[in-house]
Amino acid sequence: MSPFEVENAATLRAAQNASTYGDHDSLAKRYENAAKEMRAKAEEQNKLLEHYEDKSYLYGRRAQDLQAHTSALLRRYRQFAEENIKQATYHQKMASELGQVNRAAQGSSRENKASAGTDRKDFNGSSGNAL
Repeated sequence: MSPFEVENAATLRAAQNASTYGDHDSLAKRYENAAKEMRAKAEEQNKLLEHYEDKSYLYGRRAQDLQAHTSALLRRYRQFAEENIKQATYHQKMASELGQVNRAAQGSSRENKASAGTDRKDFNGSSGNAL
């Protein structure tokens, strides 16, 4: 397996097991970084394709093959970048939803603690409900 395939397999395993805010947040960042790398590779291929088109006379019979190969790589890198952006967006959304659930749970936990404090006796020894 190539290093790209190993990293992709590890990312897929992590995505399948993601269940917390931190898991989804780190996956979103991982996919964003992968998308940036794919965009950079696509840009390199685009420059190379332009070179092959402008200077095809330097490559003789191989010029069309080089152009076709470079064009195919360019499409693949752009497609990979788009897929990574979609995955990053999905995991950002999941992290956001889990973050909201966690904040709501913390808020209700604080409310429960606060309401439990009203049943305690005040400093004078009387209950808080006495009039």
